[in-house]
Amino acid sequence: MKRVGFYTLGCKLNFSETSAIGRQFDDQGYLRVPFHEAADVYLINTCSVTDNADKKCRKVVRQALKANPQAFVIIVGCYAQLKPQEIASIPGVDLVLGAAEKFRMFEVVDEFVKRNQPADKVPAQVIAGEIGQVNTFVPAYSQGERTRSFLKVQDGCDYKCSFCTIPLARGHSRSDTLENVVANAKRLAAEGVKEIVLTGVNLGDYGKGLEPGSGDFFDVVKAMDQVEGIDRFRISSIEPNLLTDEIIAFVAQSQRFMPHFHIPLQSGNNDMLSIMRRRYRRELYAERVAAIKRHMPHACIGVDVIVGHPGETEARFRDTFDFINGLDVSYLHVFTYSERPNTHAISLPDAVPVHVRNTRNEMLRILSEKKKHHFYTQFQGQTRLVLWEEEVSGGHLFGFTDNYIKVTAPYDPLIVNEVRPATMVQIDAEGHMQVESEEVLISHHG
Repeated sequence: MKRVGFYTLGCKLNFSETSAIGRQFDDQGYLRVPFHEAADVYLINTCSVTDNADKKCRKVVRQALKANPQAFVIIVGCYAQLKPQEIASIPGVDLVLGAAEKFRMFEVVDEFVKRNQPADKVPAQVIAGEIGQVNTFVPAYSQGERTRSFLKVQDGCDYKCSFCTIPLARGHSRSDTLENVVANAKRLAAEGVKEIVLTGVNLGDYGKGLEPGSGDFFDVVKAMDQVEGIDRFRISSIEPNLLTDEIIAFVAQSQRFMPHFHIPLQSGNNDMLSIMRRRYRRELYAERVAAIKRHMPHACIGVDVIVGHPGETEARFRDTFDFINGLDVSYLHVFTYSERPNTHAISLPDAVPVHVRNTRNEMLRILSEKKKHHFYTQFQGQTRLVLWEEEVSGGHLFGFTDNYIKVTAPYDPLIVNEVRPATMVQIDAEGHMQVESEEVLISHHG
């Protein structure tokens, strides 16, 4: 039996798609093995959003070939669509597949026989069509970990944000049918999955690419709430202009949609939002946060921010910092702007020096830690439901409350993949909320 190893860089959507590709290998009789073990084929699913995509890809390829120098190496993902020839020149890579081809590899490739040794200078085979030709939706969901699954319901994006390459890597916005989404959720429930995270490139844009009247993202939320056997649903990142009052109100009364939202902001300054070609102003963002907290004071709210975008003066950054500081949000994901070919931003004047970008990133990272600590401390002494995961470190188990507080407790195999009440005690040095072993035993074993 041939063996295959997988490695995923980037977002939750990539993890769901790696699993979908993995099931194709299953059907072909391959045995999946951990990436660090020797395999006949390694597949690396890349990302173009984070910095140093080329460097990360090269490093992972080297690690694969350490385990088996004769392995056939395949590269897929956003970076593969954007820079196929660049990837093809990486020593040891055998095949580069584009956005459409990655789901049809057993149709477009006859055999996985290694031709390119790391010392060779012959480029890898590239099979990557134009992104404009990618117009079909390919369902995907992550599999293998019973606790949580990422379920892809939407792909692509029609927005034209100044800094973003995703439309170039994934194409126009398109959606799965509601019938398929429900069927996949039921399939995951039958496999023992406790939590489903709904994912997409522009999740709130669900409905694009379907027949008129086929439904919008709110219809997906309502349909998921009726699926039996799933304890928890979460909504992954959703644009503030697409997060409606009806979605917020529905989540507030649902027993299974968790009080947790991740809403991209990118900048808290309206001039910068215009330069970035975002589709809202900060006033709308503040209204969305206020609406969530009005319905769910206990809700966790995460925020994406980009620092150092061209045109971000010191005054505009300070405006962003002060705006976020005044918001009742729980944590930040801070990204340092980096130049990307074929984006609008790369042609803009008033570039921000790299050292200034890094300083601003650190300032917001510290603010994020303060926000998270403040959010966690509000719940010390409270008992909340925790889904305990299989992650174990130093004899401790980890899990998440309904409102996304990361909790740790002494390892207990009886509570893995279970939703149980637990009392929040104190925040440890790693920033996790501790639950004492006595509390676990009392709460879980009577």
